Amino acid sequence: QVQLAESGGGLVQPGGSLRLSCAASGSISGIKVMAWYRQAPGKERELVASITSSRSTNYADSVKGRFTISRDNAKNTVYLQMNSLKPEDTAVYYCKVTSGWQIYYDYWGQGTQVTVSS
Repeated sequence: QVQLAESGGGLVQPGGSLRLSCAASGSISGIKVMAWYRQAPGKERELVASITSSRSTNYADSVKGRFTISRDNAKNTVYLQMNSLKPEDTAVYYCKVTSGWQIYYDYWGQGTQVTVSS
């Protein structure tokens, strides 16, 4: 059984900052990629940022220079530091962990709401 515990979401004013955390626990091994996705009402879920086991990162163009993804392998935790937040960043943010050896599995968090508004 694998659980992804997300935290850090909330309401923030434009230009503010938030840090999201996602900790994986349970019988998980061989973690390859940890990532953050988001989904706004009426839109498809999109990849925000990802990070590999070697800490190679990738970002959506819309968040480059503002968001930073990082991970603590010892704690099986991934973070998303979000700075200079904009109203268009408002969405439910989901953590995803890809793990396995011969066969890979995707594990999803329950999602945490981020609202950027005055």
